[in-house]
Amino acid sequence: MVLDAFRARLGSIIGGFDAAQSHRRMRGFRATRAHVNTLIAASGETITARARWLVRNNGYAANAVDAFANHVVGDGIKPSSKIADATKKEELQKLWLAWTDEADSEGLTDFFGLQRRAAREVFLAGEVFLRIRARRPEVGLTVPMQLQMLPSEMLPQDMIRVLPGAGSIRQGIEFDGIGRRVAYHFLRRHPGDMTDPGLAGETVRVPASEVIHILDPVEAGQLRGVSRFAAAVVKLFTLDLYDDAELERKKTAAMFAMFITSPAPETALDPVEDDLEVEPGQVVRLDPGEDVTTPSTPDSGSTYEPFQYRTLLQVGAALGVPYGYLTGDTAKGNFSNTRIALVDFRRRISAFQHSVMVYQLCRAVWTRWMEMAVLAGAIDLPGYATDRRAYLACDWLPTKWDWIDPAKDAAAEILQIEAGLKSRTQAIAERGYDAEQVDREIAAERKREAELGLDFRRPGSPAQAAGTTGGEEQGSETGPDEQDQRESDDSEDREPRTREEG
Repeated sequence: MVLDAFRARLGSIIGGFDAAQSHRRMRGFRATRAHVNTLIAASGETITARARWLVRNNGYAANAVDAFANHVVGDGIKPSSKIADATKKEELQKLWLAWTDEADSEGLTDFFGLQRRAAREVFLAGEVFLRIRARRPEVGLTVPMQLQMLPSEMLPQDMIRVLPGAGSIRQGIEFDGIGRRVAYHFLRRHPGDMTDPGLAGETVRVPASEVIHILDPVEAGQLRGVSRFAAAVVKLFTLDLYDDAELERKKTAAMFAMFITSPAPETALDPVEDDLEVEPGQVVRLDPGEDVTTPSTPDSGSTYEPFQYRTLLQVGAALGVPYGYLTGDTAKGNFSNTRIALVDFRRRISAFQHSVMVYQLCRAVWTRWMEMAVLAGAIDLPGYATDRRAYLACDWLPTKWDWIDPAKDAAAEILQIEAGLKSRTQAIAERGYDAEQVDREIAAERKREAELGLDFRRPGSPAQAAGTTGGEEQGSETGPDEQDQRESDDSEDREPRTREEG
């Protein structure tokens, strides 16, 4: 503390960076030097609980989580094996596709659904765990392996101790003497699930080789994840309270009734019940001498929408989600700035896909699945033990992005391929498909079309000119669509001459 005070005093004397000064403007800025692990251990569970509350009760928060998960995973991040043998590759891909329906140990979704749930949890809680569960052969799975998803709350943040020897447990994770993860100490039941009759607080040690820990670390040395909502919780919750107050104010203003005070009658009126409820548009007669004044309710006027818009912009920036995806409001932006926001958002999503989802989840599952498939005899891969790296080689293909302007984007992609700036394989992979499989499907369709005398290619296109069913080789046997097009072109050429002659 003495050293910190000396540094602050020295900084105020010599000047330098305003950000480090202790003058009037920065007097209340007390930044901690605690490591992120200390901060997460102290506040992580509270932040996660508040983030889950917001997603359950706030539409903007729920929309942000769905937008993030839908863009990260979509229909699924799918593997494309790089095995050179086309027959073996097709056999392996079919086996994988069959297993994806059995991947979830709860039986609620398939492997690609687990990917989406994992993306949601990482956004919400900062992390999620998948436990690899080996199954007995008699269970009858395609490959005897399943995945069990465990939320962040299942690994206690407060489990910190030194183990005999050189090991230690930090935030529920066991490390050896050189800092390698050895095991995870999970709770047997969720600490907040009162429907589970298990013993509260009981833990089980699971080897690290059986656990996939998915998180997006933001600082060096970070052990546990932190919610994306950490920087947005205060503004979202406060905005929610403000909206509720505005709704109540509007409701109260709409409920005002008209009160009439009458002169004293000869016979007294029947006593009015004290618990009289006021309804919209109600006319209430009061006793003689009684009067009621109603306060005027100030209207929010023109400040309500601008205030909400600016606040939601800050929330969107904190969550890394564009304003349009956060709110569903498309009236605020034009095509140009919407495209800029979308391109930036897709860059963020692409980085998360490859550095987190593919690297931490997909590759780990693929490696373990391949080993289980070979050991169980589900597939025969000659020389797998000696050439393991070649068999495990795989490209992971995310769901293709929807085109912003389909015609222009497609034309630009075709120009890039023709100019040699990208290959068809790359273009097809960016759409989430395997180029070899697409080529086989195209060849099979062309063969079937030729056998049936069909041609669905655009008249006059390079593809049709290079084919065997093009109009040039058929002579006068022009297809009906092409004949209609030629007649239309001829009529367009004749019309100007007819007008000139007239």
